[in-house]
Amino acid sequence: MSGRSWDITASLPETLLPISAFAPFVEGLDHPEGVATGSDGTLYAGGEAGQIYRVSLNGTFEEIGSTGGFNLGLCLDASDNVYVCDNGAHVVKKVTPEGTVTTYSSGAPNRSMKTPNYPVFDAAGNLYVSDSGDWNANNGCVFRVASGGETEVFTTAVSAFPNGMCLHPGGSHLYVVESQTSSVIRVEIGADGSAGSVEKVVELPHNVPDGLAFDEEGNLYISCYSPDVIYRLTPAGELDLLAADWERVTLAAPTNLAFCGPKRKTLVVGSLGRWHLSKATMDIPGARLNYPVF
Repeated sequence: MSGRSWDITASLPETLLPISAFAPFVEGLDHPEGVATGSDGTLYAGGEAGQIYRVSLNGTFEEIGSTGGFNLGLCLDASDNVYVCDNGAHVVKKVTPEGTVTTYSSGAPNRSMKTPNYPVFDAAGNLYVSDSGDWNANNGCVFRVASGGETEVFTTAVSAFPNGMCLHPGGSHLYVVESQTSSVIRVEIGADGSAGSVEKVVELPHNVPDGLAFDEEGNLYISCYSPDVIYRLTPAGELDLLAADWERVTLAAPTNLAFCGPKRKTLVVGSLGRWHLSKATMDIPGARLNYPVF
């Protein structure tokens, strides 16, 4: 049988940034899926054995506490309390800067959390939490937790494994990854706080999207658990491939995204498949997040 030569590079898509722009900068984390930024730009990450890490962009980190569970997404309030989706305990836990851990929400009175995945604060201090449910079961939802901890089901319209989320910079819509349908969905937030219209923003066939983040100009960044890529969707609907890693070394099952640093121009990506975080310097700062005062 004669050999045949293939030029596999001819089929690789063009990216806005080379993979070398994303540099691993911290090693030794426990498969960090969740990454989040505090109000002063400090970076936090979670580990799959419950660890909560405070991470410096110079590559050092410290463990400030542990939920003892399996940490997915996380976010912070103005006092640097960390709110983390603990998939082991099926609850959202609150971890203080001193490491004290309490349960913030276990679900609504008529529906317990099953697979809490990602939390997002709005300007009023409500915490939206995606509950992925089971893969292939179409039984997910999004909860809303009021500032006092009272929890209700916000919407069941996004049910095919709802995953990463972010608020539009204007606060009018909640953007939700629906991993099972390879889509990003946006849910209108009504004046009374109820869920309004539901619209598919983009579909990514043969991808498993996971994390979301906006920049100040309204560009939406979408990380994909598989394959190892990050997309950028412009406000006009133009979809670009920001970065791709066919080697799975720098981006290895990229999950959550966070803009951090004092000017929010460092984009950090969690890699569930490895033990590090990666970062790239961006031209446009990340959108400002909400850090409620309780």
